Amino acid sequence: MSNKSNLSSDAAFRRVAGIAGIGFALVILGSNLILAPAGLPKPGSDPQTAVAFFVDHRDLVALAMAPVPLGWFCAVLFGAGVLAALRPAERVAGTGWSLVGFAGLLLQNATFAVIIGIRYALGTSNGEGAALWALQDALLALNGTFLATALVGLTIAGRLGGLVRPWHAAIGFLAAALQFTAATIASMIIDHDGPLGLIGLSGWLLWAVWFVAYGVALFRTSGGR
Repeated sequence: MSNKSNLSSDAAFRRVAGIAGIGFALVILGSNLILAPAGLPKPGSDPQTAVAFFVDHRDLVALAMAPVPLGWFCAVLFGAGVLAALRPAERVAGTGWSLVGFAGLLLQNATFAVIIGIRYALGTSNGEGAALWALQDALLALNGTFLATALVGLTIAGRLGGLVRPWHAAIGFLAAALQFTAATIASMIIDHDGPLGLIGLSGWLLWAVWFVAYGVALFRTSGGR
């Protein structure tokens, strides 16, 4: 009876964690879909133009950022679900890739909390926020390190544990490469208004696809349909 109860609890937790992974991606994508049509500045944009956007769209930014803390909670819950699913086998094998990935999730949450705080601050900067915008750009690019860490760790762990299929792994590794490249050339992204910022953006979009696919995979292992 106890074993059946444990199996039921495990399946339920995986199901909730899988839904949380999908929820995280939807929250982050939704926030950007609110701001992008309004002209959300790309990384490397002119500081005056960027600051003017956040000042002029203060209420819209607040609306778009409001659900983001829920997204961070979902990311942690998702990561815990992956750990619960993969750690038993990793302990036997003597590996810890899921721990590497979970650390990346926690670090990206912490970094993005600062980024969101800066965006709120830009809305009250009265047009004098060039340094804040440069800091936001730097953190956004450097955050690629943590996104890449999560992608590599959880992708390898998922492949070894049977959660991640080859096409899913390919998306994860490509996204990780793009994110790490963006972090490496962070100073160039800050100093130049051009296409370099699209490297991190492309990696981020692939990261969102990877996240949804991982959430679905985790949900399915729970027996959900």
